[in-house]
Amino acid sequence: MALPSAPMLDIKLLRTEPDLLVTTLRDRGVRVFEDLTEGDWAKASVDRLVELDERYRSLLQEEESIRREMNENSTAMKAVGKMPKEEQAAARTPLIEAGRVLREREKDVKAKAEEAMSARDSAWGHMPNVTHPDVPRGHTDDDHKQLHTWGTPRDFEAEGFAPRDHLQIAEDLDLVDFGAGSKVVGAKFYYLKNDAVLLDLALQRYALDVAAKHGFTLHTTPDLARVDILQGLGFNPRGESTQVYSIADSDLCLVGTAEITLGGMLADTILEAEQLPILVAGLSHCFRTEAGAAGKESRGLYRVHQFTKVELFAFVEGDLEVSETMHMRMRDIEEEIFQGLELPYQVLDIASGDLGGPAYRKYDIEAWMPGRGEYGEVTSTSNCTDYQARRLRIRYRAESGGEGKKSKGKNRFVHMLNGTAIANTRTILAVLENHQQEDGTVRVPEALRPYMGKDVIGR
Repeated sequence: MALPSAPMLDIKLLRTEPDLLVTTLRDRGVRVFEDLTEGDWAKASVDRLVELDERYRSLLQEEESIRREMNENSTAMKAVGKMPKEEQAAARTPLIEAGRVLREREKDVKAKAEEAMSARDSAWGHMPNVTHPDVPRGHTDDDHKQLHTWGTPRDFEAEGFAPRDHLQIAEDLDLVDFGAGSKVVGAKFYYLKNDAVLLDLALQRYALDVAAKHGFTLHTTPDLARVDILQGLGFNPRGESTQVYSIADSDLCLVGTAEITLGGMLADTILEAEQLPILVAGLSHCFRTEAGAAGKESRGLYRVHQFTKVELFAFVEGDLEVSETMHMRMRDIEEEIFQGLELPYQVLDIASGDLGGPAYRKYDIEAWMPGRGEYGEVTSTSNCTDYQARRLRIRYRAESGGEGKKSKGKNRFVHMLNGTAIANTRTILAVLENHQQEDGTVRVPEALRPYMGKDVIGR
């Protein structure tokens, strides 16, 4: 059964904090209405949303007023029954006519109210999440804030040889076959071969073991999900700009991340507060059209249509302090994984203009990639607060009352967080380039040796 359509942002914000929404649209550069692009389009957008909401609420009030009149008419009809019989017919006739008119009015106003609610919610659904106050504002990569770095990129010149990029390493060691992938499927598909297969599996086991150590319940997830689940999580499964592969003649899509299948697990569920936090990790294949992606930075394994990934996901209480603490915890786990792989990296606080619609705040880890001579994204983790939970209807019974008097209170929406443990293709790229040796082989990081059963990747 499809989930009911619902806004992903609390509509109360439109009524109580419209200025916050104006700032949110400006900071993120999000257009709610395609025709509002000039001048102060952000304020004009919020003003129009307010008008749509006020029309809906006005019609609701009119509908309630009509129902009161109908109740009064019904009461009057009952009073007629107590009148002398010779007077009842004359008294009942105008009431019957008034009742008919009221029913017609109610039907008309109800239809208009439903239409107004649909128009408002359709527009409101384009509003992104509000933004953490500490997120750097801006719309370019230069606006991201570097929080810290770990490790030092190798000085290959001092070691006496020039670094090769992962494509050259993979060719020399017979690790990847892009030609066969292109022949069988198309561009940006590939075959992993020989030790690359073992490296791929080793990374999966390593990431899963780290996740399990931190209390995440391990899953292998479906590679497909329904359209309404994708929409509930803020993904656009249709249209020219989508990154999602759709399955013909069905309401199914190939997932681009296990965030979709993990986040959808608890759709339309009411949890007990004692069950939280719920921590899950998912191993899945990921499929992305990567529409429009091109350029040197997208070569080889960095940007492909299919890869394997281990994803971390958390459902926590609907409290900012709780979800922000979990957000830092997930970032720390990602850092632990890449420190174990001995890969230099930087951590970025992502600028407002590059946040996905559901994200309240997002951190990226970018590993050093010698073949590019710069850092490249390998993981991200986002706190989506209750933005996704509202449409997926994931709630919990919050406790109310003071110490010793606690009882079950009103249902609240959970906060939901996601984070990449390992995206295998980009991590394989980073391992090959950072741990290459002068003799053409690649040193296996110590953390992966128990899984690979070898210290060196060779031909």
